[in-house]
Amino acid sequence: MDNRQGMLYICSTPMGNLKDVTLRLLEVLEEADVVVAEDTRHTLKLLNHFNIKKPLVSCHEHNEQARVGQVITLLKEGKRVALVCDAGTPGISDPGAKVIAAAIDHSLPVTHIPGPSAVVTALVLSGLDISRFAFEGFLPRDKGERMKRLSELKEERRTMVFYEAPHRILSVLKDMLTVFSGRKAALARELTKLHEEVVRDTLEGIYEWARQKPPRGEMVLLVEGFKGTASKEEWWHSLSIEDHVEAYTQKGMSTMEAIKQTARDRGLPKGDVYKVIHVR
Repeated sequence: MDNRQGMLYICSTPMGNLKDVTLRLLEVLEEADVVVAEDTRHTLKLLNHFNIKKPLVSCHEHNEQARVGQVITLLKEGKRVALVCDAGTPGISDPGAKVIAAAIDHSLPVTHIPGPSAVVTALVLSGLDISRFAFEGFLPRDKGERMKRLSELKEERRTMVFYEAPHRILSVLKDMLTVFSGRKAALARELTKLHEEVVRDTLEGIYEWARQKPPRGEMVLLVEGFKGTASKEEWWHSLSIEDHVEAYTQKGMSTMEAIKQTARDRGLPKGDVYKVIHVR
């Protein structure tokens, strides 16, 4: 009977350049009993490149919850499980967080094999103040929800880091111009790959650049934090847009009047506030 203790290895893998692989990662992959991967086809290429043969189990956004029990069982059986995503570190806007949390909840051993991270790479290349930063991941796809989130970040003083896909970048930049107009920013794409590119400008400049030359590849967008004086109407800063509007209606305003005033307070188009209130 195998009495060894199982271990979940959270493995950071190269973002594009396979030369970024670490000796420790290769050692862990060689010794793992099973590799749990976001996309088994993608991970198979990595394993084949280093002549590593291991059983692969898929774990992506559509089946992660179902995989949790399977991974816990493997760990309790004493298996060494290597958890990887397609690029960078599992759990950071990628599948893996539920598996990690479950292993910790079951008091099973968990460790991290450090390596590439798009967040850190983009930050150090941005030229912005990175002494403090706020990682926001992907913004909501729905425009109303996205504007709501951006408005909540209007007076965030730390440099903000967002992930974004190429087919949404123009609409996201346009929305950001409404809230973060005039801010310095940086857009990093294809990090560590052949066509790595970092554009450093104001948000307006980056928007024009992206409009004239639609960028490809996964990207990281960084926006400098708020530098001004906090608004006088500080009472609503901790409120959602819905609660902000409701606060005015409770004071006797009609819904439309409350929407208009909320839009003025937050520096948002009236239509965007209307969508948050009426489009569910």
